[in-house]
Amino acid sequence: MRITTVLITLALVGTPALAVAQTTHTDHGGGMDHAQHGQEAPSAGASLTEPGQGAFAALSEAVRVLEADPDTDWAMVDLAGLRAHLVDMDRLVSDTIVTETALPNGISALATGEAETIATLRRMVPAHAAQLAKDDRWTVETAQTDDGVELHVKSDDPAVIARIKGLGFFGLMASQDHHREHHLMMARGENVHDH
Repeated sequence: MRITTVLITLALVGTPALAVAQTTHTDHGGGMDHAQHGQEAPSAGASLTEPGQGAFAALSEAVRVLEADPDTDWAMVDLAGLRAHLVDMDRLVSDTIVTETALPNGISALATGEAETIATLRRMVPAHAAQLAKDDRWTVETAQTDDGVELHVKSDDPAVIARIKGLGFFGLMASQDHHREHHLMMARGENVHDH
């Protein structure tokens, strides 16, 4: 009986302490006390720089640029097309399963996934491979397979070979700084394959 009384007392007294501990998080650094959020007025001139989730941020940035450009042809604007591309980018990074094989002169990567991911890979990998191929330090080849896409990137230069292997499939997909230009062209409804 005594153990039951102690447990009930601990439960009744401990619950408020637990609730405070869950909202205070004393182990958080400065500014991380959830109990204080919303109680402080924002400091004058403070503004956020990131409008949230990555695709939303990219769309928001494109809208800002389009609205600031007096020559924007609003009849051509295609933000839905840009959004679809951003979804593809997310799916490529998040849902793709890659098997990389180190070659003496580069890598071979087999990229696969579920049906939607395979469709994404077939749209994105060949298009990005064309951008990669503009760099004459390496050769780039792609091939469709029944369950995805193969990417082969090779070089004769040992330093470039090391770079290829270091980048791997995902690094290669993220390299070549053309993404922002490409996204703005998509948002404006321009033919992205002309650049």
